[in-house]
Amino acid sequence: MGIEQTLLVWAHLTSAAIWVGGSLFLGLVLAPVLKRTGMSTAERISMMVMVGRRFNWVAVPALGTLIATGIYSSGAFFGRPELFVSSSYGMWLAAKSALVAALIAMFAVHVWIVRGSVEARIRAGQMEAGELGRLRKKIIILGEVMVIISIAILFFAALLDSGV
Repeated sequence: MGIEQTLLVWAHLTSAAIWVGGSLFLGLVLAPVLKRTGMSTAERISMMVMVGRRFNWVAVPALGTLIATGIYSSGAFFGRPELFVSSSYGMWLAAKSALVAALIAMFAVHVWIVRGSVEARIRAGQMEAGELGRLRKKIIILGEVMVIISIAILFFAALLDSGV
């Protein structure tokens, strides 16, 4: 393996660690800790949105790097779509690619749901308890789905690496 390939794999793995590790931290560490602080629902959501926005400064470039290095590494398959159905590698890659597309869509919806105007309404106390509860539920469900999809993508990456 040449230095170019080594750097490509390193960038891909580092970006995966940032994306998945950060997502797991937010859902499994930060959210439960905030729940135990005695903060109101609005304060907890506001804090998670602030932390999430800060995390996105690292996560979005990591996701972009994952996509770019993944496409580059699999360029032969994307250049010849018939390869996706003619080998197990191609089929696993197609499944992984579909999960990546689903992850991007979920992330876009998540960002749209907690857009700046929503955050401003939370901070200004302009959201009623019922609306806050629904927002919290949407954020949690989307976050959980994104983590599950991210972990599934890692599994497909392992399948691709193993040559199964």
